[in-house]
Amino acid sequence: MSSNSFAYSEQSGGGEATELGQEATSTISPSGAFGLFSSDLKKNEDLKQMLESNKDSAKLDAMKRIVGMIAKGKNASELFPAVVKNVASKNIEIKKLVYVYLVRYAEEQQDLALLSISTFQRALKDPNQLIRASALRVLSSIRVPIIVPIMMLAIKEASADLSPYVRKNAAHAIQKLYSLDPEQKEMLIEVIEKLLKDKSTLVAGSVVMAFEEVCPDRIDLIHKNYRKLCNLLVDVEEWGQVVIIHMLTRYARTQFVSPWKEEDGLEDDEKNFYDSDDDQKEKTDKRKKSYTMDPDHRLLIRNTKPLLQSRNAAVVMAVAQLYWHISPKSEVGIISKSLVRLLRSNREVQYIVLQNIATMSIQRKGMFEPYLKSFYVRSTDPTMIKTLKLEILTNLANEANISTLLREFQTYVKSQDKEFAAATIQTIGRCATNISEVTDTCLNGLVCLLSNRDEIVVAESVVVIKKLLQMQPAQHGEIIKHMAKLLDSITVPVARASILWLIGENCERVPKIAPDVLRKMAKGFTSEDDLVKLQILNLGAKLYLTNSKQTKLLTQYILNLGKYDQNYDIRDRTRFIRQLIVPNEKSGALSKYAKKIFLAQKPAPLLESPFKDRDHFQLGTLSHTLNTKATGYLELSNWPEVAPDPSVRNVEVIELYAMNITGSADSESGSASGEQEEEGDSSDDSSEDSSSEHKSDSESASEVGNKRTAKRNSKSKRKRDSEDGENENEKSKTSDSSNADSSSIEESSSDSESESESESESESRKVTKEKENKTKQNINPLTKDVSLLDLDDFNPVSTPVALPTPALSPSLIADLEGLNLSTTSSVITVSTPVFVPVKTHVLLHRMSGKGLAAHYFFPRQPCIFGDKMVSVQITLNNTTDRKIENIHIGGKRLPIGMQMHVFNTIESLEPEGSITVSMGIDFCDSTQTASFQLCTKDDCFNVNIQPPVGELLLPVAMSEKDFKKEQGMLTGMNETSTVIIAAPQNFTPSVILQKVVNVANVGVVPSGQDHIHRFAAKTVHSGSLMLVTVELKEGSTAQLIINTEKTVIGSVLLRELKPVLSQG
Repeated sequence: MSSNSFAYSEQSGGGEATELGQEATSTISPSGAFGLFSSDLKKNEDLKQMLESNKDSAKLDAMKRIVGMIAKGKNASELFPAVVKNVASKNIEIKKLVYVYLVRYAEEQQDLALLSISTFQRALKDPNQLIRASALRVLSSIRVPIIVPIMMLAIKEASADLSPYVRKNAAHAIQKLYSLDPEQKEMLIEVIEKLLKDKSTLVAGSVVMAFEEVCPDRIDLIHKNYRKLCNLLVDVEEWGQVVIIHMLTRYARTQFVSPWKEEDGLEDDEKNFYDSDDDQKEKTDKRKKSYTMDPDHRLLIRNTKPLLQSRNAAVVMAVAQLYWHISPKSEVGIISKSLVRLLRSNREVQYIVLQNIATMSIQRKGMFEPYLKSFYVRSTDPTMIKTLKLEILTNLANEANISTLLREFQTYVKSQDKEFAAATIQTIGRCATNISEVTDTCLNGLVCLLSNRDEIVVAESVVVIKKLLQMQPAQHGEIIKHMAKLLDSITVPVARASILWLIGENCERVPKIAPDVLRKMAKGFTSEDDLVKLQILNLGAKLYLTNSKQTKLLTQYILNLGKYDQNYDIRDRTRFIRQLIVPNEKSGALSKYAKKIFLAQKPAPLLESPFKDRDHFQLGTLSHTLNTKATGYLELSNWPEVAPDPSVRNVEVIELYAMNITGSADSESGSASGEQEEEGDSSDDSSEDSSSEHKSDSESASEVGNKRTAKRNSKSKRKRDSEDGENENEKSKTSDSSNADSSSIEESSSDSESESESESESESRKVTKEKENKTKQNINPLTKDVSLLDLDDFNPVSTPVALPTPALSPSLIADLEGLNLSTTSSVITVSTPVFVPVKTHVLLHRMSGKGLAAHYFFPRQPCIFGDKMVSVQITLNNTTDRKIENIHIGGKRLPIGMQMHVFNTIESLEPEGSITVSMGIDFCDSTQTASFQLCTKDDCFNVNIQPPVGELLLPVAMSEKDFKKEQGMLTGMNETSTVIIAAPQNFTPSVILQKVVNVANVGVVPSGQDHIHRFAAKTVHSGSLMLVTVELKEGSTAQLIINTEKTVIGSVLLRELKPVLSQG
């Protein structure tokens, strides 16, 4: 406070300093000893004197200081009587500031404001548009029912004002009047209907806001203005754009049919077995004809697209929700890049955007998969952002990227933010349930975390392991034993309770450990948390029923302790359990079913996303953020089965002004340009004091000029404005035939516009593809649109990663090296394959291929078409007695990211002839199927190539030392293992070598130990190491270990190698 007083004393003398000093004193101790030195009567006295001065300069200075006080949040309400006296000042600058003050305090000082109401009414006729608008704002801020008729009259007059700024304020006043007196609704709707026809971009946003507040259900008011609003949208101010887009989203859901159903149908290209080609063709044609998008629907989607580049995050979010709710599914992907761009904004914007992305990513993962790295957590992110990013990463997890994500999660678990670390562990649990291939890997990783020093991490791991073990309890007796040992060290109640529950559920699988755990728990029963006590009681009951001999006395002791516990829940549970498990004369019929009650099969918990049920709220709304219906929320309606009549949106020709010179009436397109000129003129003159007569003359003159221009350019206008396509008609010839002609012109122009738009969109897509294929240095300078969305983030740039210092832990070093973008290493050199299997796979059977047969096999050679491609050789046979011509690859249906290099067209294949061709397929390190069509001159056949996991590898030559070093960095979640049981003769070095290389294309690593056999390879696509170890144990067992970052491929390879090594 003192620093402020010094600043003020420099600006305006000691009087202000004294005043602020008094204010500070009274603030510090309003009723204490310091109150003796301050006088409320003299507070702001100098400002009051300045306001009563005869000099305008003093008044202006006082008003500036008062408005400054308001801006700083200080209370200036006691100056209201002195300020309101100056409302009739002749000085425009003083009057403006007085109105700013009155808008702020008119609601608090209603009685004093009412005394000046006649002055406000006079100001509504002031020549200056700013004064007229300010007077209306003050009038609507006086919340007294008695002046409602005056306000209503003022709004009606202002809605017809020549200035768009005044009309905009009239729209704002509508909402205030409606909240004061809802009975005025019908009259206000009339004003809204009038303002909706306004062609000024300044008014559009405000009147739609008034429409949303007063009568959001009156969709009929929008029909005639729909096309105009779509076309004005780009030029409306930003917050107006947000309101209009939300309103048009609701409108579209009531007026157009769903563009989604037909797409689902079109995706189904399977042909019925008995259908002929002609029948299939007819069905396809029918399906295509059944849905055509309404031109007005397309107009809205097309006109909102440029706003994805807006600098305002709310506008981008509004367009994104519009595309999500009303556009065809094939076009929604365009919004993902814009939303990812918003993640560079401040944390509040990030929070809202990430919430919406989390909801979207549940339904359509493919939209955000290319931007996976944008959702990686930064150390500077607040916890709320980190948690949302984790949620999105979990939703986007699939077999292809889970190994990268698990490595990322491994780093997150070490975070100092304990809440975030706990959320990461829950995320790992969800990934384990969603992707079965990594369930064991995640479980092993979580068990490793049980030895963590941080208690919260251990506790959360226990809770998640408990949920995972519920899904397959029979296989994990060892983990349960390990967790039982942790009871001595873990103190977090939830974790202790979870371990006790697990032991109780599986007490028959650990018969030696469970009674001992109960003994330990009984010893410290009284000091345990209530949650733990309840689980001790449950454990005792379960052991009493299954192992009564050892635990009977222990259970009775625990029940006696529980009987006198301070917590009534525990006392109730004790009485209930005693009656149920200890039979006596009083126990009812339930006691004989005690075992079924306590040891019933429990359903496994469902680990679901908290955003799963949010999609029924409109994206970008407060209700969606809170996940509960907020006051004023307007629900999106379901798509209508049949589209309402589209003709309601057709606009009739309106004769606005009669022109004496030409004797004709101008079209709406001409008036639209005139209004825009008028808006520009009025905004230029907004700071000056101008007369209304001069203003109206100049506006009418500009309108005349614009209308003449519009007449000369009517042909070009016709192509540009689909909704204002009606041409000018002579006043004497406004007949039905002319209207019919104009409507036919409108339809043809909208058709041609949609055709040209689709062509331009296809061209832009081509340009985008070409841009992606070029390097960053050779970006095409002739690109049509310069987009804000083309960010460097999304171009993979290989940046050097700093080498970790020896102080880091081995697991962290492995994590960092795994994140290196470079795939080459000094220890990795690709070698020749040890063995090439001759096994072939059927690609196309001769019966299905009408005499054309095709087989494929993997030659295990580096592909000549690309470093990341797997080489595939296809042998084609002609089993017919005629020549087969023009054999080639047709349509391809490949998963995202997969690429294929096809063979050249084979002109002809002689009868009984055969030919072998080579192809290259980038399977992206996954066993997903590559589906495509093998075509001849007459037919096309759907065929599939699915690679065995062993063919996705290239053999690697490395030393034993390098093997061990790399293996040491690929532990934890990157390691999977299993035990193999087989006859000793199957464990000779030659047999193991033969079996392993037959399944997988791996290289042999020299080993100095006879009982350990090592093999190494790298994945074709990413170059990730795949290390295979077969370690012989005593007797007829061996351990198979696979270390790799690609945990999914590692798990699949483990499953394929195990039966091969086990069999004789």
